[in-house]
Amino acid sequence: MALAIAVIAAASSADAQAPTAMSLHQEPQPLADLVFAEESGEPRSLDDWRGKVVLLNVWATWCAPCRAEMPTLDRLQQQLGGEEFAVVALSVDRAGASAVRMFFDEIGVKLAVFIDQDGAAIRSLGLFGLPATLLIGPQGNELARLAGPAEWDTPEMVAFLEGIIERELDQTGERK
Repeated sequence: MALAIAVIAAASSADAQAPTAMSLHQEPQPLADLVFAEESGEPRSLDDWRGKVVLLNVWATWCAPCRAEMPTLDRLQQQLGGEEFAVVALSVDRAGASAVRMFFDEIGVKLAVFIDQDGAAIRSLGLFGLPATLLIGPQGNELARLAGPAEWDTPEMVAFLEGIIERELDQTGERK
């Protein structure tokens, strides 16, 4: 019994001390083609963001941790979003874009609505839970992956992402 309590306590303290930055892969990983829709129903793919560093967050309105982190993703997009970086919040809500829009309006999030109603993203990206976030380089390769929620707008996370943006865009010659 004492051992079980010690394991649970260690796991709880490990969660509390988890690093805020994503761990980068040793080498960029190829990504499967991913097609989804914008709020109007127009098809989109990750190729639409080629040349930028993208933080792809796969989430759903029924996922409590997803809901909690959405304002931090919105603030990150407001702070870093532009010609070199974008937050793409891809909802897998079966209820469609209107459910996402209602939630965003309710909490004051200004992110664009992207929807994958059939959950193809979860399968093609090999995700095992929500939220899941991928850091994608300007060439469309996966640089890092984080399972679970994060505070995306902390000074440490912003500095980490700024460093990745600078490194990736300088390496590829895509720096504007």
